[in-house]
Amino acid sequence: MDANPPQTTVTVHPPGPDGARPVTAGDRKLGVAHRIEDLVKFLRHVGLDDIEIEETDLIEWQGGGPESWDAL
Repeated sequence: MDANPPQTTVTVHPPGPDGARPVTAGDRKLGVAHRIEDLVKFLRHVGLDDIEIEETDLIEWQGGGPESWDAL
C-alpha cells in the first residue's frame, strides 16, 4: 500500500471503446478500470480503502458515474 494517499482528486476518465476507464490521481496513472471492483483495488493501493465511491468528493467522474462501464 502507498504510504502517501493522493493529495488530489482521483479522476475516473470516460469509458474508451471497450468500456475501460483510465484512473488517475493528478498526473499519476493508477490504472485502467474495467469495472467498479478494479477502481476499488486502485483506491486501496493509494490508501483510500474506506470511502463510499458513489458519495465521495475525492472521485471526479467524467463521462458517466459509477454505473457507466460501457463503451461510448
